[in-house]
Amino acid sequence: MSETVVLDPTRLVIAALVGLALLLVLIIKFKIHAMISILIGAITIGLVAGMPFSEIVLAVNDGIGNTLKGIALLVGLGSMFGAILEASGGAQTLAVTMVRKFGDEKAAWALGLTGLVIAMPVFFDAGLIILIPLAFSLAKKTKRSTLFYVIPLLAGLAVGHAFIPPTPGPVLVATMLNVDLGWVILVGILCGTVAMIVAGPIWGSICGKKYMVPVPEHVANQEDFDESKLPKFGTIVLIILIPLVLIILKSLAGVVPAMAPVASIFTFLGEPFVALLIATVVAMFVLGTKHGYSLEELEKIMTKSLEPTGLILLVTACGGVLRYVLQYSGLGDLIGNAVASINMPIVVVAFVVAALVRICVGSSTVAMTMAAGIIAAMPGIADLSPLYLACTVAAVAGGATVCSHFNDSGFWLVKSLVGIDEKTTLKTWTIMETLVGVTGFVVAFIISCFV
Repeated sequence: MSETVVLDPTRLVIAALVGLALLLVLIIKFKIHAMISILIGAITIGLVAGMPFSEIVLAVNDGIGNTLKGIALLVGLGSMFGAILEASGGAQTLAVTMVRKFGDEKAAWALGLTGLVIAMPVFFDAGLIILIPLAFSLAKKTKRSTLFYVIPLLAGLAVGHAFIPPTPGPVLVATMLNVDLGWVILVGILCGTVAMIVAGPIWGSICGKKYMVPVPEHVANQEDFDESKLPKFGTIVLIILIPLVLIILKSLAGVVPAMAPVASIFTFLGEPFVALLIATVVAMFVLGTKHGYSLEELEKIMTKSLEPTGLILLVTACGGVLRYVLQYSGLGDLIGNAVASINMPIVVVAFVVAALVRICVGSSTVAMTMAAGIIAAMPGIADLSPLYLACTVAAVAGGATVCSHFNDSGFWLVKSLVGIDEKTTLKTWTIMETLVGVTGFVVAFIISCFV
């Protein structure tokens, strides 16, 4: 801070309540865009708390700049990487091959794993639209309820979307908490795999037996995939693994003595934007030009993929503003001291805050953004171990996933695609999302207890 200002604790609490309440009212009641709402809420906190105008402006500038510099390239590169994977048919390749290897009886497990992998580079909505025809095809073939296959697919997509970089959510939280993405990937895979199993094949089997949902009429007569036009399974797996392996190797290079001679190389190659750049370039040529796309066509595909990233980046940047207002006003210290006094672990606080915002607002991105901002502003966060911080990231992801209901666009997308009513969607999709979030959090909490 440019000035030393001691603000009254009572006034700080009132400021936080007023600002956060205003933020929620603007989003929920008046349907004001999340970016505008978060920005207004953050500035209101600063004004009510009595921060000097110069400090509020500084918090806004620092929040925007410091947040975007950590994620802008990653979100952009990740979107282009996912778009190439989507356009080439790579997602279908993974799904079809996994189902064939697992067999019809265990196809639900194959769809769950495929969804988990695909949602890392591909946005949730796109992954669902691409892969749900395969779930319908299996349901038609086996004469089972579509939920038997759709729920595992949804669970896998939800896990990949929430827990495992390079998807934007965990990248955002990791950036705000300043934790190495390698640890986030490792913890995210552990938490996500368990969550996918519980919320996917297990819950999907229960839903499939309880609710007989037929294949929607508009897809019942669709032809199956033409597998001859799809890229090879091994190629897709290797390309998706490129950024994950490089980022993990960077993390290991810093702690494994045997890797010391090549640590600087892996530190560079494992820098997230370098790892994603390498993967994107490889995908351009292996999945793009070698599969008949011209460079001009690829340029159009990649440019179009950047359209939704503006919203993500701006909402995220405003979340950074909230974080810095809380930090510069002293609210972060106040919250931290309150948490310390009730002896509640940071991991639990992270989950609860994200879950409350998720339930109120509906958007997992907003929930992650706000929770990460509040946690990052607390004192002592920088002193926590990378592994504990990675567990905190997973806890935020879990909280931001639970209780999807009427205020979440995902709820309506699933309802319309699967062809079920609101009541059934609540009893299947909403419970599945809650199982994903709670299970992932529980695994993260268990890991954090041993750190």
